[in-house]
Amino acid sequence: MKDLLKEVILEQKVISPEPFVDRHFPENLIKCKEIIIISGIRRCGKSVLLQQIRNTNIERDYYINFDDERLIHFKTENFRILHEVFIELFGEQSTFYFDEIQNIPEWERFVRRLYDAGNKIYLTGSNASLLSKELGTRLTGRNIPYELYPFSFSEYLSFRGMKHQPNDALTTKGRALLSKNFQQYLTEGGFPQFLHNSDNDYLKALYENILYRDVMVRNNLSNEREIIELVTFLASNTAKLSSNNSLTVATGIKSPTTIKNYISYLADTYLLFQVNKFDYSLKKQIQNPKKTYFIDNALTSRLGFNFSGNTGRYLENLVFIELKRRKKTVFYHSDKHECDFVVRDGNTISEAIQVSYDISDTATYAREMAGLSEAMNLNKLSSGLVITANEDKTIVEDNKTIRIVPAWKWLLEKENK
Repeated sequence: MKDLLKEVILEQKVISPEPFVDRHFPENLIKCKEIIIISGIRRCGKSVLLQQIRNTNIERDYYINFDDERLIHFKTENFRILHEVFIELFGEQSTFYFDEIQNIPEWERFVRRLYDAGNKIYLTGSNASLLSKELGTRLTGRNIPYELYPFSFSEYLSFRGMKHQPNDALTTKGRALLSKNFQQYLTEGGFPQFLHNSDNDYLKALYENILYRDVMVRNNLSNEREIIELVTFLASNTAKLSSNNSLTVATGIKSPTTIKNYISYLADTYLLFQVNKFDYSLKKQIQNPKKTYFIDNALTSRLGFNFSGNTGRYLENLVFIELKRRKKTVFYHSDKHECDFVVRDGNTISEAIQVSYDISDTATYAREMAGLSEAMNLNKLSSGLVITANEDKTIVEDNKTIRIVPAWKWLLEKENK
C-alpha cells in the first residue's frame, strides 16, 4: 500500500499548468481553523478549486484524490500509512487536501484526529447525504460547508475571455455582447470541461457516472430502467409541478415511496433539486406538488426531450441555480395566481421573483404581473422582481416598485451577496 500511495500522490501532485478560471471562494475560509467541506456535483470544478486554494497556500503538498481506481481497496486503517507517506515525501506539514473523500468509509475518524491535532483540512465530496451524515456525528461544529456549482455567468464570461465591467451595461455594444454571451450560457451551461470541448459524449459519460456510481451502486439499486425513465420525465418537465403520485402515473413506477426515494438519491448527487410551495405549515409544504430543477441546462437538455418552447423553463432553471449559488432559501407561491420564486429570510418572505423569457405579449404580461403582485401583497412586500431575457425598466404603482431586468444584468449583480 505504501508504494502505491507514493505513486498516486506523486502523479496527482502536479498542479495543472493550464490556465483555469478562478472560482469565487471566500478568503475568510482559508484563514479560519475549521475543516472546509467543498461539495457539489461531479465535474463542476471542485478539484480545480482545491488547486486554486493550494496555490494560495505555502503548504500545498499533502494532497490526494480518492476518486482514483487504484485506491479502490483503500481502507480506514490505511490513513495512518497515508500520513506516513506524506511525511516521508514532503516533511512535516499541517495542511491537508482530500478530494472526493466520501469514497472512503469512516473517513471522518481520521479527519477528526487531524483536526484535534491542530491541522487545517480541506475536503471535497460529491454526495450531500453521506457528507451531512458524517459531519453530523464526529465533526459537528468543526466544519464549514461550501457548495460549488457549475460556472456562474461571471465565471462563464471569464472562461470565454470576456472581461466585463459594470459600465458595460450602459453602452449599446456592452449590452449587445453581454446579451449574446448570455444566450449562449443559457443553453451551453457551466460545466467547465464541456465548455472546453463541446462534446456531447462528455455529458453522457458524466450522467452515467452519476447514475451508476453515485445512485445505483451507492444505494444498492438494480432497476436501472425505472430511474432513467424518472430522470427523463423530470428533465423534460423542468420547472413544472409534479407530485410523487402523479409521477407514478407518468413513469409507470408503481410506488410513490419508490419515487420519493429515487428523487432523494438523485438530489444527493446535486443532479436535481425540488422546491416546495411556501406555506407556514410544514405538513402542507410536504403534501403539495413540487417543482423540479436541474443543476445545469446543457445536461438537462440532453437528459430530457427538447422542445422549441423550453427557453422560458431553461431561464427559470438558470435563475433557480443562481439563487442556490447565492445561498437563498427558495419556495414557489401558488394561490389564485402563481409566482415562480419567493425567498425566505428567517420566518418571513423577503423577496418575490417572477421569471419570464418574454413579456411583450399582453396576456403573458398580465399573467406574470398578477402572480408577482399576489405574492407581494400576501407577504407585505413593497418591491418585486421580474427577470426576462432583455427588457429593462422599473414600474412604480400604488407604493410598490416592480423592477423588470434582463437576466444577464441580474446575474452579474453582486454574486453571493
